[in-house]
Amino acid sequence: MHSPEPARARISVIGAGPGGLTCARILQRHGLAVTVHERDPGPDARDQGGTLDLHADNGQLALREAGLLDEFFALARPEGQEMRQLDPTGKIMFHKVPEAGELFKPEIDRGRLRNLLLGSLRPGTVQWGSALDTIGGPADGPRQLRFTDGTTAEADLVIGADGASSRVRRAVSPAVPEYTGVSFLEAWFSDVENRHPEIAELVGPGSAAAADGDRGLFAQRNGGDHIRVYAIRRAPVDWISANSLAADDTDGIRALLLDEYAHWSPRMRRMITENDGRYVDRPIFALPVPHTWEPHPTVTLLGDAAHLMPPLGVGVNLAMLDAAELALALVRASTVDDAVRTYEKTMLARSTETARALEGGAEHLLSADLPDFDAQP
Repeated sequence: MHSPEPARARISVIGAGPGGLTCARILQRHGLAVTVHERDPGPDARDQGGTLDLHADNGQLALREAGLLDEFFALARPEGQEMRQLDPTGKIMFHKVPEAGELFKPEIDRGRLRNLLLGSLRPGTVQWGSALDTIGGPADGPRQLRFTDGTTAEADLVIGADGASSRVRRAVSPAVPEYTGVSFLEAWFSDVENRHPEIAELVGPGSAAAADGDRGLFAQRNGGDHIRVYAIRRAPVDWISANSLAADDTDGIRALLLDEYAHWSPRMRRMITENDGRYVDRPIFALPVPHTWEPHPTVTLLGDAAHLMPPLGVGVNLAMLDAAELALALVRASTVDDAVRTYEKTMLARSTETARALEGGAEHLLSADLPDFDAQP
């Protein structure tokens, strides 16, 4: 089959995260038709996670191409750029306060960013409750999308924006994410100025981190007077069951954490034991480095589906930059195949370079040495 012109192609994006929605928005701005398939039954089906910073040299570039940069700045929290490095007693070892008007990487809650992108799309663009099962059809198209509810769709280009556990990835690569040996355990704190004032003061308006070489804590202020704290530890991927605990055994997990962090100050231990509600286990996975594949004229990947890395501040930014570059390649190319090749040539080189720089980076989160806060991966 001859590769179609992008303007005549049926383009399906799998996944309504920041990358998939950014790609769809930019395609629509340039008059290209696109459908986004999302497994969630609706936009409010689940918590979208914590806060993230969008960098001027990637995430913000993508929002500029999407025509949403001003709206982003209206929602963002520049004060969230403040960073504190603490020791296990709670003493501040390093404190970076952003300059007035600094907007290099302001914070925004993931839910707010998603709503901004969703609101920019034409009605009906996102097909909710549309969980991809398999991709069939010839490699040169058209591709047959089969969803878990038994429905099907046909596409000339399938864009995998479906994250770490991507089903689209299987169509181009046999690679699967591997456990890094480091696990995050998330704890939530709400109404922090009233209910958790000591933690609010410790964390400040941005983020605070501490580590002792074997374990760490990372806390981030979110919008709406919330804070999320992540206990970072080396652990087997099945550490909860290996300790004869269950994911909802909050008291049992708390007792384990108190033992592991026993030599940390009571002030610091508040960040792992006074949380509102249960803990959330988030083991850290990453794709092998490098992760590349031979070009396919009808399937490509972006974001974590293409280059899952440790959570060191680049994931969403790279996903959105990928999305912008792919969308613009489709706008400018004469065929879908040409666009995919142009996009992947740049994206794969960039992601390989970044992934190599961050390989093993989850271990660095446990280091008691002061990080280089000015270094940009």
